Amino acid sequence: MEKWGGFILIYTLFWVASQKGIDCALADCDAEEPNVAEFIAGEEEQVDEVYQQVPVIDPEKCSFCGKCYEYCSYNAILYLPEKRMIQVLPDLCHDCGACSYACQAGAITEHPKLLGRVTRAVYGAAQHLVEGRAEVGVYTPVPVITHTIREAGDRELVLLDSPPGISCSFIATVDRADYVVLVTEPTPFGLHDLELSAATVRQLGKPFGVVINRAGLGDNEIYRWLERKSIPLLLEVPFDREVARVYAEGGLPAAVDDSYREMFSRLLTQIVQQKVI
Repeated sequence: MEKWGGFILIYTLFWVASQKGIDCALADCDAEEPNVAEFIAGEEEQVDEVYQQVPVIDPEKCSFCGKCYEYCSYNAILYLPEKRMIQVLPDLCHDCGACSYACQAGAITEHPKLLGRVTRAVYGAAQHLVEGRAEVGVYTPVPVITHTIREAGDRELVLLDSPPGISCSFIATVDRADYVVLVTEPTPFGLHDLELSAATVRQLGKPFGVVINRAGLGDNEIYRWLERKSIPLLLEVPFDREVARVYAEGGLPAAVDDSYREMFSRLLTQIVQQKVI
């Protein structure tokens, strides 16, 4: 879904919640492109490193029986018995431990690989910011995302800023949510992505609604689609140059414009009243 609009939405909801004194946390789960820290300055409290255990096979001890290759469900082991060659492909490894379990020769040891870092910061009196940031080149940020959500804790309100699209990162974030807000724009491209995201969220069995950003920019097809599919339209954020100017300067329209503050306050109340958060 729309990355920029989605982040601005959740950032504003977090700000509104903090103004109301709600015990809440904002978790930036877009570990490959986190941007919470660019807008919200919190006091850093804790930094955790997230590791994956990567198996290494010692060819001197290996009997080349092929059991580890057979047990691996992710094709992460290159095995050429006729050449007596065997090695782990770290980018495909999922740290499941199956190969270590299968090896009877004691040829496999596990070595830690840094996947990313999770930073927790304090914002205001009762709010926390949690940012997951994957290392460059990491095959999957899902373990970092999982740790990020866990660090957000069990609070009155937890807002998860999901990665766009419908990849494993999106699913890992949405799967932990009680209610999903999909952000899109009224264009053919926006509708295309919305159809994919809505289908994915429905398969996960999550209740959801839609926010249309930059309303008035495109056409009305997205509204007709929402009506046909009986999907609730939660909010329309107008296409406004002044809003773009405030954001470009690192500001928040809700903090300087009462109409936006009230708009997002109603949205927060509407979501909470779903009795699923």
